[in-house]
Order: sequence, then structure tokens, then C-alpha cells
Amino acid sequence: MNLKERDGKFQKAFDKETKKIDDRLSQLLKGKQPKSLYDPCDYVLKSGGKHLRGYLVLLSTKVVGGKYSQAYNAALSVEILHSFTLVHDDIMDNADKRRGMPALHVKYDVNTAILAGDSLIAVAYKNLLKDCKVNTVSILNTFNQSVIDVCEGQSLDKEFEERLDVTIPEYIEMIEKKTGALIQMCCSIGGQIGNGNKEQINALKKYGKNLGLAFQLKDDLLDIVGNTKHFGKNVGGDLVEGKKTYMLLKALELANKKDKIELNKIIRNSGIKRAEIDKYKKLYLKYDIFDIASREIKQYTDRAINALKVLPDSIEKERLIWLAQLLIKRKK
Repeated sequence: MNLKERDGKFQKAFDKETKKIDDRLSQLLKGKQPKSLYDPCDYVLKSGGKHLRGYLVLLSTKVVGGKYSQAYNAALSVEILHSFTLVHDDIMDNADKRRGMPALHVKYDVNTAILAGDSLIAVAYKNLLKDCKVNTVSILNTFNQSVIDVCEGQSLDKEFEERLDVTIPEYIEMIEKKTGALIQMCCSIGGQIGNGNKEQINALKKYGKNLGLAFQLKDDLLDIVGNTKHFGKNVGGDLVEGKKTYMLLKALELANKKDKIELNKIIRNSGIKRAEIDKYKKLYLKYDIFDIASREIKQYTDRAINALKVLPDSIEKERLIWLAQLLIKRKK
């Protein structure tokens, strides 16, 4: 089998399993009352998404010797938890849209969105327990810690909005919690559901942590170099909003005095006008920021893949490697 055939086969498997997750999510709350609570919850669960996190649970279960059938409820749980974080993020960020649709608090109202989010996290726990046949306490502790980490990451993100002196290590710590922790958790609980040994679970955790960091840095990069058609939203949004991304912080680190003054305007003015995006894009190009970010993404991806070496060779291990490589090539 050549590389193209393998990639096509792996993509087909990914599409098949994520469709199962999507179908189960769309049926999960069907007919539940009161409608005033469950209709908004259902709206969130049917809003689409790649379901990457759920697929990671399935692969991580099977790569240590388990079966997909042992982990479908857990796969739903991590997707529900992810939806919960997005609902509350959108409220905190005053975001109008999510995946091209009105955000939940816009379609309904803020109070309904908060209540729906609270309900979703409880539903996530309820579903997770269905797959806790072994290692129950450890799985729940792992799930709990990821919720704490995501909240800490979101809090740091909000804190950074008010600070002028955020460092790259601080930014990496923030995205490790806000994005990396959830992906790490998916891999860890999958390994635990499949009853993997300590070495295997630690390998999956390292894979998930580094994959999460690569994933977020790639998002940061796509925000300014991506194609609007592929990316699904206007490029340069992070600059317009004045977000302290890896690229902005790296540019500030490398820039000369004159350019540093210009870059600091992004922070001091809490963003720029959309007409100024090209000006700052040229500054990033001047200091090779896009190439530096790409190398950083590859480094984290390589770390993720290298962590899998201790796992026995299998089709699932190959799919985990393929998935990591796919994410750094993505255009959206």
C-alpha cells in the first residue's frame, strides 16, 4: 500500500468513527424534558465539529489492547465536555458565532447558555461512568483534572488580556492547560479504559499533551496565514482582538526598538484595525515569525509521535501518527 492509499484508508476510518460519534451525540438527548433545557443542549451537540477528541479516546483504547466498543460513551463524554467549554468561552469572549452558527447565548440568552453548559458537564460525567469498567477512580480523577486545567487555562487567558508583560513560557503554560490538557485527557482515559499499563498510559499522555500544543500553535498560525475560505473565519482576527499569541510574543522578543514600538501598539490598544493587518503581517515576515512558528509546531508534533515508540506496533498506532501529521498540514 502506498502512502496515498494509506492516507485515504485512514481518513475513511476517521470519517466512519467520527460519524458514529456525531450520530450518537445527535440522539443523546432526544425527547428529554424540559425542552427549555434540553433543546439548547441539543443545539450545541448538533453544531458539528471534527470530533477529534472522541476519536482519540477510541484509538487510545484500542492501541493498548482494548476495543472501540468499550469506549464509545467516553468518546461522547469528551466531546460533550469540549462543547461545555465552548459554550462558556463564547459567553466570556462575547462571541457571536460558533462554527458558522449563532453562539448558544445569542440564539437563546446568557442565562439559558450557562444552565445548558452546567447540564452538559453533568451529562458528560454520566456517560463516562458507563465505560468505567476498570480503573474507575483513576479515570474520573483524570477527567476531573482536565476540567480544572481547562478552567485554569481560560482564567490565565483572561488574565493575559490585562497584562502587558506576558512571556512565551507563560503563553505555552496557558495553552497547555486550555487546549493541551483536554487532548491529553482523551488519550489518557482511552488507555485506562483499555487497561493499558503505566508505561503505555504515560506515553499516550505525552502524545496528547504535545499534540494539543501543536494543535493550538497551528491555530494561531492559521489565523494570520490561512485562507478565509478554508479557515472558516476572517484571517487576522487575533491581531484585531489584540491577542497575545506565540507569534506576537516571539516578534516582540526579536524585533528592533522601532518595530517593537509598533508591535506594542497591538497590546496597548487592545488590537488593531482590520486595514492594518497587512502591515503587521509584513513585520512578522521580516523576523521569520511564520517559519519559527512552523518549526515549533513540528517540534511538538515530533515529540508527540516519538512518545508512541513504547507502544506495540499496530494499525491504531499508525493512525495516531497519521493524525498528528495530518493536524500540522491542515488548512482549517
